[in-house]
Amino acid sequence: MADTVLRLQGITKRFGSLVANDGISLTLDRGEVLALLGENGAGKSTLVSILFGHYVAAAGAIEVFGRALPPGQPRAALAAGIGMVHQHFTLADNLSVLDNVLLGTEPLWRPSSARAAARATLRDTAARFGLAVDPDARVGELSVGERQRVEILKALFEHGTKRGARILILDEPTAVLTPQESESLFATLGRMVAEGLSIIFISHKLDEVLRVSHRIAVLRGGRLVAELPVADADTALIAEAMVGRRVAPAVKRAHALGEVVCELPVAPGCPPSTALQVRAGEVVAVAGVAGNGQQALAAALCGERPPPGGGALRLRGRPLPARPREFVRAGVARVPEDRQAVGLVGELPVWENALLERYAEPAFARLGLRRRAPAQAHARAIVERFDVRGTEAAGLATPAAALSGGNQQKLILGRALTGGGDGRPPTLIVADQPTWGLDVGAVAYVHQQLLDACAAGAGVVLISEDLDEIFALADRIAVIHAGVLTDARPAREWTLAAIGLAMAGGGGAVRPAGETAHAA
Repeated sequence: MADTVLRLQGITKRFGSLVANDGISLTLDRGEVLALLGENGAGKSTLVSILFGHYVAAAGAIEVFGRALPPGQPRAALAAGIGMVHQHFTLADNLSVLDNVLLGTEPLWRPSSARAAARATLRDTAARFGLAVDPDARVGELSVGERQRVEILKALFEHGTKRGARILILDEPTAVLTPQESESLFATLGRMVAEGLSIIFISHKLDEVLRVSHRIAVLRGGRLVAELPVADADTALIAEAMVGRRVAPAVKRAHALGEVVCELPVAPGCPPSTALQVRAGEVVAVAGVAGNGQQALAAALCGERPPPGGGALRLRGRPLPARPREFVRAGVARVPEDRQAVGLVGELPVWENALLERYAEPAFARLGLRRRAPAQAHARAIVERFDVRGTEAAGLATPAAALSGGNQQKLILGRALTGGGDGRPPTLIVADQPTWGLDVGAVAYVHQQLLDACAAGAGVVLISEDLDEIFALADRIAVIHAGVLTDARPAREWTLAAIGLAMAGGGGAVRPAGETAHAA
């Protein structure tokens, strides 16, 4: 009989009238990987927060290794052996690996830190689970994959405390990793399971879920709607359980390419082939690990700053000054990385957010005064065409912050693809992490909208860290590392291994003869 290490019974949590968790019961066995899946807002984060003591459930109970877990006490969760590795790292960049791991593990009144013993324990733990990292390295100088190893080691560390994790929660653990780093993580998970650790694996990448998990639990609308072994699941079945309907993948339509619509000058000292060109009707993807110059590139493509290498971006052969208004007028549409801080003004109503970048156009303003009727008609058309939900109660007066993440992204996408009052579609679309944090249904919707805009004649620059997304959409792929782009080559010439190597700074080698390219 399986050794159950965690038992959740009837967990219910309400926020006002919203039922975030509705009578959820789950178990986790020793040495098991349980995938916890669901759309945004399905209740995953709330459930994990209750387990970790950040929230207190309105009803239900939790047992860890046969003992009741006191509610609302993170310290008790840690002492019981529950550890969590968050999607966004919580490390002090100016401290060493050892200092980061020791933070919070020693009492303040201890006269000295037992660093020698701690370093030895850290090295042993790292070797045991294949998490190679230098204890004395400064965290700010580590790669993204190495930082994730530090986060995992923090949870596993047992020096001087009883909080070494035996149950580990991983939240989107591969979101910012190269393929090689993901493979290393999967090997680590295998070692953990062999050692008897139990893992709750939260991810939107269904192929990875099927690869690393033993069992799958799906939440929808705060309820547990499916629980099944991985052997009985596939991506289509999981997606349907998450969304409540069949999710059709995005489909590319055959179409001819047009003229070059965008030319970004090459940076000094780089080969001419690294200049970025985009033609009408094609998707050029830029892959890379976060922090390698993607935001400077996106800003240059939207006119927020000059190109990193100097010179001027050309749109349909015409140089444009680095002024966002000129880029909007020329037909450049953007889907920014941070939809809440950059894409929308949360306090403003939906109808005003729908024309933020075009509020001064004659169609929407006259003599400095807002033309409310045509502005709201424009917003209503976007809401209806792009199926922006969440405005049922207050209509177009609904604050943008009240929408779910997926519907916020639909609003931004609709604003970008609809254009202004003149009805002209965009010439160039700059989509920066367009599906970040979205569930499988919203991802498919966004992908299809971008492909349809491309088929209608727009050029698309897709900046993404999600290689599945890149291979699904891109006609050509470039990789950015340390601010330098590789040549943009046809997607069929790239493999996952080659693109991962380029993302890590190992160059942009094309597919060797006879090697099979990644299947889109």
